[in-house]
Amino acid sequence: MSSRKNNFSLDQFINFSLYDKKFGYYMKRNPFGKKGDFVTAPNISRLFSEMIAVWILSFWKSLGSPKKFNLIELGAGNGEMMKIFMESFKNFPIFYKSCNFVIYEKSPNLIKVQKEKLNKSSITWITKINKIKKYPSIFIANEFFDALAIKQFIKKKNLWFEKFVNFENPKNPFFFEKKVNFKKIKKKYGLAMSNNQNFIEYSELSTNYLKSICKMIKRDLGGLLIIDYGYTQEKMRDTLQAVSNHKSVNILSEIGNIDITHKISFNFFKKLVKKMGTLDVKFTTQRKFLINMGIRERAEIISKNLVFSKKTDIYYRLKRLIDKDQMGTLFKVMLIKNKKNKFKVGF
Repeated sequence: MSSRKNNFSLDQFINFSLYDKKFGYYMKRNPFGKKGDFVTAPNISRLFSEMIAVWILSFWKSLGSPKKFNLIELGAGNGEMMKIFMESFKNFPIFYKSCNFVIYEKSPNLIKVQKEKLNKSSITWITKINKIKKYPSIFIANEFFDALAIKQFIKKKNLWFEKFVNFENPKNPFFFEKKVNFKKIKKKYGLAMSNNQNFIEYSELSTNYLKSICKMIKRDLGGLLIIDYGYTQEKMRDTLQAVSNHKSVNILSEIGNIDITHKISFNFFKKLVKKMGTLDVKFTTQRKFLINMGIRERAEIISKNLVFSKKTDIYYRLKRLIDKDQMGTLFKVMLIKNKKNKFKVGF
């Protein structure tokens, strides 16, 4: 990381580590699957994507089955979920013909991976969210927000400090804290949630995405389904972590070769949406959502005539998705939609 400037705010450091065109983790490799650093729900079991597909069909009907609408996957990983979506939706020709399939993806490397897996002719790839056509839009964000850069602020003796990374010696980077004028920061970011907090984890990028998407939902109808890991408590906490080869590692080790992530403060997301008015928020755990969508029944149907080993594999994967000690309660599901739409399938 050669630069005359040797100190980076935490979000600048994360952006460099993950999204720098040359060095960024997401820009130069495919981190998904067994050979990668982590496995996402669509790669654990196709049942996950099938349940989301069923949900999308139901939500589309709640919008009045529009003849033209957008289905946008935000950050489509290795393309697995979109692949299952398209296979599922082909069974519903009216829906399929009405749907404008869109993938929002910043990584040229992952776009290449996705294009190899998917039917290119049916999908539009975009790198700017404002390029979406003005139709009703259904946004799907599976583990999208947790990969966006965050700032961290800590309060000590009524003074606020921001977390930075010192890069004077690139072989030995370290964290340090810098005193900040928090009134200015509150004004700049609108951090009303700093009341009663002594620690703040804040993603300017997440906030900007949420605001842009909420404006589109208000203008064109539609909704945003967020599936991500996070917490609901009012008190914010330090959730910054790095993953390599399915294990937790030091964030400052092997920069550009490890994934950096954080847990979503769903309470903060909810407050942001409420501020926008005329929008409604539904919320549950991944476990409840998938069970409500009929994932157990689907597992029974597809495993009926299978040999024991294949049956066992289906249920082992299902357990990973819905078990309370695995992804079931760690991952949450949030729906943002217009208040007038009383849709609550899955919640």
